[in-house]
Amino acid sequence: MEPNSLKWVGSSCGLHGPYIFYKAFKFSRDGKARILALGDFFFVRCKPEDPICIAELQLLWEERTSKQLLSSSKLYFLPEDTPQGRSVAHGEHEVIAVSEKVIVRLQDLVKWTVPDFSGWANGLKVEPLKPSVLRELGTNGRREALHRYRESTLTSGLNFKDVQRERANLGQEEDGRKVLVLSYPQYCRYRSVLARLREQPSSLLIDHTVLALGGIAALGGSTRILYCRDTFEHPTLLQNESICDEFGEFGSWQRR
Repeated sequence: MEPNSLKWVGSSCGLHGPYIFYKAFKFSRDGKARILALGDFFFVRCKPEDPICIAELQLLWEERTSKQLLSSSKLYFLPEDTPQGRSVAHGEHEVIAVSEKVIVRLQDLVKWTVPDFSGWANGLKVEPLKPSVLRELGTNGRREALHRYRESTLTSGLNFKDVQRERANLGQEEDGRKVLVLSYPQYCRYRSVLARLREQPSSLLIDHTVLALGGIAALGGSTRILYCRDTFEHPTLLQNESICDEFGEFGSWQRR
């Protein structure tokens, strides 16, 4: 991470005691700027020797007294990277969540990120929208409507227009959606929608009725879908020096 590159993006979205909550942050790594926002899924490696896993960014805040910039994320591992290993009961596109969320300083979370995930081949690959549909999205305001729908369903209705504007300036509208982890019912609904829309125009994927029934529209062609239906106790994660045990009390409040 480049020095002094951490910066909140967008307005704050809440207060609780000494904590100020935010929707997104920007950082630079290897000369490239990137924005991560609430609800994003992205690849991380907790230690150099650890397997790559998926992080879901669930909370961002600043502790006003100490000026600490903090994050809370949920981690998902492939079954073969858990102590129990993969069994015949696991699905092809299944991941397993760590039972405890991890609280990490932003500078350490950035160090965890994996910029190049081209080798990740797990998950159901989402069919991209056709160029003609993308052009239509850009000319009639439906792209903004699609973003608003995502905000209302994935991030509790927070207004992400300011974050999306900065992402567009960086050419990263789909960053944070290269991989998505769904609940098992969501995954089943998505597969059902795909089956119903087989041989139908791809423009139906951005229809609000289809989206409400479980459809997922990907602007790019590299998004992969996985699902989670189980948790496990990670044997060594809490020993990671990046985990902020001193904010355990806040973590307990967050889980209630």
